[in-house]
Amino acid sequence: MSINIIDRYILRELIKIFLITVGSLTTVLYLDKFLFIAENIVNRGVSILEVFLIMIYISPSYLALTVPISVLVASVATFNQFSASNEWVAMKSCHLSFMQTMRPVLIFSIFTYIVAVIIMVYALPWGNFAYKQKTYEIIKNRADINIKPNILNYDFKNLVFLAKKNEKKFQFGDIFISDTTQSKSPKIITANQAIILPNIESLRVRLKLTGGTIHELEEKISQYQTINFDTYELTLSLPDTAQLEKEALIGHRELSINLLLKQIKDFEKKGLPTFAAKVELSKKFAIPFTCLLFGLLGATLGIHSSRGGKSGGFATSIMVILLYYMGLIFAQNMGKSGQVEPYSSIWVPNIIIFCVIVHTSYKMQKDLPFNFINRIVDNVSITHKLLSAFYLKLLPHTDDNRMKLLKYQASRQANEKNTKK
Repeated sequence: MSINIIDRYILRELIKIFLITVGSLTTVLYLDKFLFIAENIVNRGVSILEVFLIMIYISPSYLALTVPISVLVASVATFNQFSASNEWVAMKSCHLSFMQTMRPVLIFSIFTYIVAVIIMVYALPWGNFAYKQKTYEIIKNRADINIKPNILNYDFKNLVFLAKKNEKKFQFGDIFISDTTQSKSPKIITANQAIILPNIESLRVRLKLTGGTIHELEEKISQYQTINFDTYELTLSLPDTAQLEKEALIGHRELSINLLLKQIKDFEKKGLPTFAAKVELSKKFAIPFTCLLFGLLGATLGIHSSRGGKSGGFATSIMVILLYYMGLIFAQNMGKSGQVEPYSSIWVPNIIIFCVIVHTSYKMQKDLPFNFINRIVDNVSITHKLLSAFYLKLLPHTDDNRMKLLKYQASRQANEKNTKK
């Protein structure tokens, strides 16, 4: 299948807008991580190289979201521009049918679909595992960064730690610990020696105590007991361990296909529900498939949103994205609860969009009017303009004329002083 000049032109415009949109949306999502990364740089001494690696590891989780959205935005914006600048009319005057102009869109959509599949199936599990490893290294290497002899340490959640000796790395002597993990029965622990043991599986730190005593006070003041021990272990939680676990993105969504299939089999043997794992397995193929659907749907919406200008195309893209992800979340919840067959539940929004594409493509090929869709697009464009105008009114405005006058008066006074001198 040869690619002519018009196909290359359409492909070039699609790729250009797609790359700009992916970069912009991914950068916006990165802003949520900057504070977390900055805290690690300040509190844990994370290097610039480690920050760079962390950003690479979390990129797949963002790209899994931004790639399908960028396909829709690129398709809508490109054909909106063609229609607004009468290039679409010129294509039709050259006897190009709608299906012929969809050939480069299909090529572009297939390419982005392959990219999205690679991200969901391979890059996302790899990035999550690598991020977990890097997080563990940060905890392991900096766990004792603030523990100093004869100074109270509050780094561990619900614990006050005091060590009189620092015998070697991760090893301390003459320990005093105040444990308030259970608020109703606080404990005072004394030990001869303590060893810090980082745990990669739980992203927590284990504290191994040897030769000590536990002083425990129950709810009633009269109930007081002491326990002597040879070896005693505590699981310590750093202040941001919960955040680290959240940032590590551990869950069904980040498991590979093999691990998901294994989990489903294990759950079935144990008699546990497998709805969530089946839904996530189906999502690995259903979400990338939206690249094909958004590319073809965006072309039709872009052509018919040209009356609203670029803002109309932008508003149309937002409307489609919101409707799709609302339907996706609803179908996902129905599948995870077992109310709908889990494998097929996540494909319901895709099937609806596919039916819309077949209907709109038929009308575009036959040059039939889009009365219903045109009314929706017009209403969306009008709503977007009204909201934009209302938002601009809320913003504080400066008096440009007054500013220019003051600037002119200041320069005039300076000139008069120079003239007098």
